[in-house]
Amino acid sequence: VSAGARQAPHEPTVRRRQSAALLDTVREALAENRVDLYLQPVVGLPQRRTVFYESYSRLRDATGRVMMPAEYLAVAEPEGLVTSIDNLLLFRCVQIVRRLAKQDRKVGIFCNISTASLADETFFPQFLDLLAANRDLAGALIFEIGQSAFDARGSVEARNMGKLADLGFRFSLDKVVDLDIDFQDLARSDVKFLKISAPVLLDELVETDEGLVLRSMPDLAAQDFTALTRRYGVEIVAEKVESERQIVDILELD
Repeated sequence: VSAGARQAPHEPTVRRRQSAALLDTVREALAENRVDLYLQPVVGLPQRRTVFYESYSRLRDATGRVMMPAEYLAVAEPEGLVTSIDNLLLFRCVQIVRRLAKQDRKVGIFCNISTASLADETFFPQFLDLLAANRDLAGALIFEIGQSAFDARGSVEARNMGKLADLGFRFSLDKVVDLDIDFQDLARSDVKFLKISAPVLLDELVETDEGLVLRSMPDLAAQDFTALTRRYGVEIVAEKVESERQIVDILELD
């Protein structure tokens, strides 16, 4: 290599610098309260009337650019910052539900909560106190965790979910990819909603001589799946529905 040639930076070093810069951006966004809450309507079919809202958090950098979770969670989770993001999101959800209640709008909000927040010894007791003071909102605020996180929850998380349930709050599972579900466990844990993406739900359908069945439950007629979940007090919410054809298929599944 000639004396004047510049050596390219080592790739892992570049990645570390980028991660460190992103981490600084996340910390700054939290410190400056640049965390926004977005609400997406969840509608009932076939009327398409709004019955719930799904809440999302988004961070903004100093230029105002919106950062997506896939971008910031990769650095926020290892540093224990997810609890701080949850903290802001959850407190804002309570404020919005309170505002909707004043307008007499009977609409619930799904609000994500991480198992890290459920197990956090500092955050959770304070959060429980807040909800105890706002337990009249229990019918309108539904806490949501991913299916894999729910399946992997430990005793502390399960116990703290129980404390929220004791106040009347309910739970939802999203990111559902496995329909071979222990519904008794869901009922015991006050899980009242399952969010299943339309592609996952429709990909489960298999045509047999007896009609449509679900791949995970071949002994059950596909249209009886929601009747089964309702017996355990669980409603199905189809998400990522992006075409009218999917809506027709989902309506056939009740």
